[in-house]
Amino acid sequence: MKLFLEHIGRRYNRDWIFRDIDLTMSVGGSYAILGPNGSGKSTLLKIISGQLSPSEGAVRYEDSKQQPILPEHVYKEISIAAPYVDLIEEFSFQELVDFHFQFKKLIPGISKDDLYDISNLSPVKQRQIKYFSSGMKQRVKLILACLSQGTLLLLDEPMSNLDTEGEEWMLEVLKHAKIESRVLIIASNQLKEYEFCKEKIHISDYKNK
Repeated sequence: MKLFLEHIGRRYNRDWIFRDIDLTMSVGGSYAILGPNGSGKSTLLKIISGQLSPSEGAVRYEDSKQQPILPEHVYKEISIAAPYVDLIEEFSFQELVDFHFQFKKLIPGISKDDLYDISNLSPVKQRQIKYFSSGMKQRVKLILACLSQGTLLLLDEPMSNLDTEGEEWMLEVLKHAKIESRVLIIASNQLKEYEFCKEKIHISDYKNK
């Protein structure tokens, strides 16, 4: 899969958040979108995932055969964990997993039992999500995104709400996520979240154009 950002820009009212982002991202690549809070990192991720439209430019996706992926099919390729992605809090963890994987597939070699074990939440899988702590909810978001099939893996501030043990856990989860066969994009301003990424994209380079 390849992702093409073709002179992407986004503005609110008359103010441009960023302009002329022109990049190609490929399978096996790991990309960090960097900038302070409010700089537009999450906005760019939302554009990549199709949640927002760019004010200018276009986003294109190609499959491994260099054929275009139609916008209505792109969702099948995307897995995302972000603060603005809500969980269904009335579900138990187990119910949420069952519901989620009605629409997605687990990555090859991983079962639901494996997912529970890797999450370290197996003892509470019958508990409703609304009774989870913020750190536990973040683990749920990350485990569902990382262990779902989808060539494009988007993580927005993935260590938010995690303690030190949770941060180490997140890095271990990525080892299960087969990122060598995916496009990994992390939006962050914390080095520990992205220091392993091969390419760094600074939002500040695309402002005031």
